[in-house]
This record gives sequence, C-alpha cells and structure tokens, in this order.
Amino acid sequence: MILEHNVPLQAYNTFGIAARAQALVRVRSEADIQAVLKDPHLVSLPRQVLGGGSNIVLTGDVKGLVLKIEVPGLRLAGETDKAWIIEAGAGESWHRLVSWTLDQGYPGLENMALIPGMVGASPVQNIGAYGVELQDRFHDLDAIDLFTGDVFTLNAAQCGFGYRDSVFKHASHGPDDLGLAGRAVILRVRLALPKQWKPELGYLDLERKRAETGIAYPDARTIFDWVCAIRSAKLPDPAVIGNAGSFFKNPTVSPEQCADIIAREPKVVHYPMPDGTVKLAAGWLIDACGWKGKTMGHAGVYDKQALVLVNRGTPEHPCTGGEVMTLARAIQTSVYERFGIRLEPEPVVI
Repeated sequence: MILEHNVPLQAYNTFGIAARAQALVRVRSEADIQAVLKDPHLVSLPRQVLGGGSNIVLTGDVKGLVLKIEVPGLRLAGETDKAWIIEAGAGESWHRLVSWTLDQGYPGLENMALIPGMVGASPVQNIGAYGVELQDRFHDLDAIDLFTGDVFTLNAAQCGFGYRDSVFKHASHGPDDLGLAGRAVILRVRLALPKQWKPELGYLDLERKRAETGIAYPDARTIFDWVCAIRSAKLPDPAVIGNAGSFFKNPTVSPEQCADIIAREPKVVHYPMPDGTVKLAAGWLIDACGWKGKTMGHAGVYDKQALVLVNRGTPEHPCTGGEVMTLARAIQTSVYERFGIRLEPEPVVI
C-alpha cells in the first residue's frame, strides 16, 4: 500500500482546480483496500474515490482519505458464440481500452471513443455517446466492499443502469436497498463485444460524416476516427483547457412537453427515445440562452460547445470549484426560466 499525505490534486482532476488531499492511497489491487481496512489510523477516515478526475468539481481541500484507483490490465477474458469478453482494470484509460479493442479486432466500443476518464467510472455513469451506452456492451464487473473488504461480482441487472445512472450513484437507506455509493469500489469491468458487429450511425454528426466522405458502410475503425474527429472539434483537450467534459445531462421530456417547446422554438435539437420520451440537447438549450463563450470569474462556457464549462484561470489565479458551480447555477436558472426544464449536472461535486 502506497500512502501519501497533503497531496496536491490539481493534476488529478481534468478541470485543473487547485485542491489538496489530506491523505491518498494508490489502489492497484484489492489488497490495497484490504490494507486500508486493517489500518487503525486509516479505517476511521472519511473516504473519497478518485479515478481519472474527469467527472468531478473540487470545491475545496478533500478531508480524510482519497482512494486513487490505479488497477491495471487489459485482456481477453473469454468468449461465447456471440461475443468476446474483454476485461479491463478500473485504472485503465477508457479511450485506451476502446483503441486497444479495435487493435485486437474486437469492435463495438468505437462510438464511445475519446470519452475521458477511467474504466472504473464507466459503469458508475453508464457512459455513452453517439447512440451506444456502456450497458449495451456490459457483461459484469468485480467490486470490493469498502467495509468488509470482500470482493463481489455484479451483472447488468444488479448494476441498475439508467441514463447516466447506476447503483453506484445511490446511497443505501436500509438492508434491502441496493445503493452502493460510498459502500463499494469497482476493480475490474468485463464487456461483451459482439461477433456479429453492425455500425451504430443514428446520430446526425455521424450521418454528416457519411455524406462528407461518401462512405455508406463504414467499418468500426472508420467510425472510431469519425467520433475522435467530431469530439476533438467540439470538446477542448483538458491538457490545454481545463474542463470536465459535458457538464449537464441531456434532459428527457414527454412528447407533449417536446411539442410545446417546438411550438415556441422550432429549431430545438431533440431525439425520440425507445421508451416514448424525447431527449433534448442540453447544449442547444444553453446556447439558445446566450451562454456560449460567456465567462463568470475564472469559469467559462466553451465557445465551441455550450455544454462544456471550462477553466479560464491562470496558474497564478486558478479557477475555483465555487466559480464553476456559480456559473452552473446561473445557466440552470436561465434555461429553466426560458424552457421550464431543470438541467442536472453530470460531474460529482466534492
């Protein structure tokens, strides 16, 4: 177990917010968690799990113990008649996993290329992009109980996946409640990648790429390249401009609500969903309220994609988590006043 004290976290969150951890343990296997639980000085400290730091907003120093997840590993764990079962350590980069699977000849994750963060966070958020969500490719995962040190396995049904949601985002309120927030840490994730692969091309940006290139039937590598190009054009590189990716979830509304909004705003970007609801593009709503490119304090709205909030601070005057959340609340208020829709942030606020 590697234990550090008073650790700067600016390099460990993609927003680049300056903060420190009282104590930090680098978790590279279940043994590191089990060692924490056996240490009388560490076991009583409040705990915060940290992966790639791409989905958090730090509003101050983190008291207690940060568990920085660095579990490695990429391998073919098995296969069935229908799928290859790929296993990835929770500390692996998600994009590296996507690229690795294609290099190995296992398509199926290409629509989720360039999503920031680590593999371990992917089931927590049920990440998704361009028509594919993690739950569409999920097989099972291994996690460890933060109180007993026991390792257990969950299948898709037990993970309770929803839109950017899972049991790992909900706290337990009783013995029969399956909420795992604060109770467990994901160690490894296994994905089932289909042997009978077919492209997922339902999003407008991908249709535009087909028209631009003249490629009617793209292979998985081509879709990967398209998605990388689309995301790079829209989203800032955190190494250059600090950000946490898409800051708000795309809201879903009833067909009646959508029709009402279309009557007032005919150009609103919307996508019918299989369950009959309609998903609205949060970025469009924010842009329509005039926020694109605006700045409050040292936090701003990216000038190429209104869904992304960015760090406009400098090393001498860095952006604070408080400034980010002040801007986020102002955006929420203006979108609600104009459209009657409450935007929900995606990042975890700490």
